Amino acid sequence: MFAVIRTGGKQYRVAKDDKITVEKLAGDPGVMVELSDVLMIGGAGQKTTVGAPLVDKAAVFAEVLEQSRADKIIVFKKNRRKNYRRTKGHRQEQTVLRILDVSPTGTKPKAEAKAKAAPKKDDKPPVEKKVETKAKEKPAAKEKEVKKEAKAPAAKKPAAKKPAAKKPAAKKKAPAKGKSKE
Repeated sequence: MFAVIRTGGKQYRVAKDDKITVEKLAGDPGVMVELSDVLMIGGAGQKTTVGAPLVDKAAVFAEVLEQSRADKIIVFKKNRRKNYRRTKGHRQEQTVLRILDVSPTGTKPKAEAKAKAAPKKDDKPPVEKKVETKAKEKPAAKEKEVKKEAKAPAAKKPAAKKPAAKKPAAKKKAPAKGKSKE
C-alpha cells in the first residue's frame, strides 16, 4: 500500500519502510510522527482513493531517524555596472524519516520496533582483566630513549634548486632610415 502525503509544501509518494528526507519536523530521533495530510491512498489490486483535498481519517506514521542540514547553497546577487555584489550561503534544516505504516483508518501501528531494540537485562558486558607489570624500570628506560630522540637534531632537507635565469631575447635590427634598396 502506498500514499501521497504533503509536508513542508511538497508532496511525497511513500510506502512502508521507505526512507524520505523532508523539511524540518519537530521530534527527536526515535520518536514516532503522524503525517495526517494524505492526498491519495492506493495499492496493488486495491481501489485508489483520492482526497478532495485530503483523504478522511487516513494517516501515515513515520519514525524520525535524524535531524540534519542539507548541503549549502550559495545565493549571489549582482547589479551590472553598479558595483553591487552580495554573497550569502544557506543550509536548510531537514528531517530523515522511515515510514512505519500507511493507515487508511488512522490507527497507530504496534510498537514492534521498540520491543526488538530493547536489550535484555541478563546481557552483561564482558569484564576486562588488568595485567600488572612487575618491573617498573621498563617505562623509565623508554622515557630516557624518548628524551634522547628529542635532543637529537633533525635531519636537514636538501635545499631546493633554483631554476637558471633566462637570457633576454636578442633584439631584431630595424632597417636603417634613409637608405633604400635600389
